Amino acid sequence: MSPFILEATLHWTSVVLYILATVIFAHALLWNHPTRARWAVFLAALGLAPHAGAILARWIAVGHGPYMAKSEVLSSNAWIAVVMLLVVLWRRPSWAGLALVALPGAILMMGLGLLASPEAKELPPTLRSIWLVFHIFFTKLAVGAFLLAFAAAVLVLRKLKGATSPFLARFPSAEVLDASMIRFVGFGFVFWSTTIIAGAIWAHQSWGRYWGWDPIETWSLVTWLCFGTLLHLRLFYRLGPRATAWFTIGCFGVSILTAFIFPFLLPSLHAAYFQ
Repeated sequence: MSPFILEATLHWTSVVLYILATVIFAHALLWNHPTRARWAVFLAALGLAPHAGAILARWIAVGHGPYMAKSEVLSSNAWIAVVMLLVVLWRRPSWAGLALVALPGAILMMGLGLLASPEAKELPPTLRSIWLVFHIFFTKLAVGAFLLAFAAAVLVLRKLKGATSPFLARFPSAEVLDASMIRFVGFGFVFWSTTIIAGAIWAHQSWGRYWGWDPIETWSLVTWLCFGTLLHLRLFYRLGPRATAWFTIGCFGVSILTAFIFPFLLPSLHAAYFQ
């Protein structure tokens, strides 16, 4: 079996497991069968194994980490998102509803990655830096945290609207969800800040300047300012839960554009690495 066939097989295996986990999560929450949510958690955790195997197989085949081709980037982002989801559910089992946002997001990323070209690319000299590893790693952590904040924001809005259902009843109050939402935003903001700092150091090593107003650099700064403004308004001006939730959703949209859309569409130094 060729390395790329092995990679595709492992990827599709993990996608199937994630889809099954999502279906069981939905059934457990919508029909009020909390014990079945444990099976969904087990399937999602089980899916991480072939998913990690696919990433590792790709790594061995091409000789570099998952940060060159579109398929590599999307797959590794999805893996980090599922890991962060399971960590949250390990600490807060009653928050299983977050999976109905995070898992479909991960499946979508993997699906887009599987549709992309699997062509192996040689690692340019500019990417042979430990600072790039930090830059990529913290980007993935930040996006995972923002995804969880987005899921919490959706639930906060539903709670504040007065919606009732067995699904929503399994979550804590809007106040508790609101506090967790802002914590996820805070974690993501710290990770995104580290991403920008590591990226600037890498840029200096690779191109001889810390900042060049490349479109992706500019949008990374815009994302940072959006979430920084959100935290500032919340912590110093007591922005209310409803406004915070809507602000979080908007900031999440900006982060998705920056991390997943613009690198593939805008002409920039970054775009050369993600074709």
